[in-house]
Amino acid sequence: MLMTIDVGNTNITVGIFDKQKLVGNFRLTTGMTRTSDEFGTAIGEILRYNDIEKQDISDAIIASVVPKIMHSLTSGIIKYFEVHPILVEPGVRTGVKIITENPRQIGADRIVNAAGALGLYGGPAIVIDYGTATTYDLVSAEGAYVSGVIAPGIRTSAEALWSKTAKLPEIEIRKPEHILAKETISSMQAGLVYGQIGQTEYIVKHMIAESGYEDIKVVATGGLGNLISKETDCINIYDPELTLQGLRLIYEKEMKNRGADR
Repeated sequence: MLMTIDVGNTNITVGIFDKQKLVGNFRLTTGMTRTSDEFGTAIGEILRYNDIEKQDISDAIIASVVPKIMHSLTSGIIKYFEVHPILVEPGVRTGVKIITENPRQIGADRIVNAAGALGLYGGPAIVIDYGTATTYDLVSAEGAYVSGVIAPGIRTSAEALWSKTAKLPEIEIRKPEHILAKETISSMQAGLVYGQIGQTEYIVKHMIAESGYEDIKVVATGGLGNLISKETDCINIYDPELTLQGLRLIYEKEMKNRGADR
């Protein structure tokens, strides 16, 4: 089985694949400081709870935007699962050609999402990830990463509201029944959710217009992506597993390339 690990700013998402089938996935908190032993035992215990033994894991691949935890995480995977994980970094075959001015500035998660969208749905595509930041990435039909837009994520914006204002409370992020809110909580919910919907529609519209691409697919992922994708026609596909599937596809390409080099 293949272990795929997406290290984001808020969560570490782990997926387990049996060939091309995702048979399990779970999350750990990124912000908690862990040793290699803590990573190894925590992941092993959760796998065992899902009836997956550590000896069932034959390989692993990791994409990360949080460098400071990588030594402990990779060491834990090596020590407890006896596999050396592939890291999504320059030199790994992703199937995505980055043609921006500074390719090294593009986060590994965005490259993985682009690879997932291209492999599963084809291009050209706009890939939207509703995470700690909301990212919009444009990929051509030929597999080139063309451009990207970064905005504050919904939860990040919400936390800014209640941490930077004296009287605004911490709230549940959900769509209120009406945009014409009559009290504080639904007013905040309306601003956050309808604001994100409006942002999405505006950015997607202008990315399509400036790119000149026709028949472009808009693929969304991320924890709160389902909330937004239900409310707008500009999103064609919502795939909560896109990043994990992208990691699987990159792993397959890299292993094929390594086999060809032998």
